[in-house]
Amino acid sequence: MMDLSKIKTIGNIGAGTMGHAIALQFAMHGYNVNVLDTSQKALEVGQRHIKSDIETFTNAGILSESAEQILNRLSFTTDYKTALANADFVIESVVEKMSVKKIVWQEAEKYVADNTILATNTSGLSPSEIQTVLKKPDRFVVAHFWNPAQLMPLVEVVPGHKTSQSTIDTTVHLMNHIDKHAVALNKESLGFVGNRIQLAVLREAFHIVDEGIASPEAVDDIIKYSLGRRWSLVGPIASADLGGLDVFSNISSYLYADLSSEQGTDPTLNKMVSENKLGLKTGSGFFTWDGDAGKNIVKERDESLLKLLKADLEK
Repeated sequence: MMDLSKIKTIGNIGAGTMGHAIALQFAMHGYNVNVLDTSQKALEVGQRHIKSDIETFTNAGILSESAEQILNRLSFTTDYKTALANADFVIESVVEKMSVKKIVWQEAEKYVADNTILATNTSGLSPSEIQTVLKKPDRFVVAHFWNPAQLMPLVEVVPGHKTSQSTIDTTVHLMNHIDKHAVALNKESLGFVGNRIQLAVLREAFHIVDEGIASPEAVDDIIKYSLGRRWSLVGPIASADLGGLDVFSNISSYLYADLSSEQGTDPTLNKMVSENKLGLKTGSGFFTWDGDAGKNIVKERDESLLKLLKADLEK
């Protein structure tokens, strides 16, 4: 494992929704961060989001230093060499398209030092596939931050087929060092772990609505006021242990066969997408989003996540 004290500068590819938040996380913990994006406009938007997040953290009493001190550690550029030549760790958060990520990493590898660790923030794309275009695939790994990255603690660390143990260990320790909760997977799997579980729950939730068993509102309330609260404190597998594995074995013996086994896109979901009912972004989906309804829910959610983050940091 690399000595963390040797990591001084972070190369941060992408200044968007995830990229700006990841850059800020490193800067808040003393790292110099070179933020790279394709245009000056994209960088300016990223800077505005960073300043907004800093203001939020300042008002919440989370920061131990001034906004100016944090911002002074951040630099912004559209030039690969400027961003990456002196980077000790590089993380990328560009669009979730394999073809784009391959192009970005082929270009990035031209400018980094031989011992620089390379990480992609993807929510499910194969690290082994990206490794096929790299000259040194052993130093490449997934570091999957969860959205909103400035508030959610989890980072899934996922190896590709050729990722070295040193790369995995260093990445886990670095993520923990910046106050994230890093969890390393034993091997890669499509969607990793979090999104596999999320999509399994969504598949059954959509099926319940499709079958007329319950409304979307009812499904959401049932999750929020039961499993959501329990699983935020004790995970599903530990909950099964606590409840008794014999109990869950009995339930699974009759319930598994009745659960959705849909292999394609959910029919109702597919119909909504074809009708351009995409949720908040178009004003309707399973719910109708009028005025500031969506904005208010996100604000309330983020305020609650901020309180939890503050509690985590005070432990």
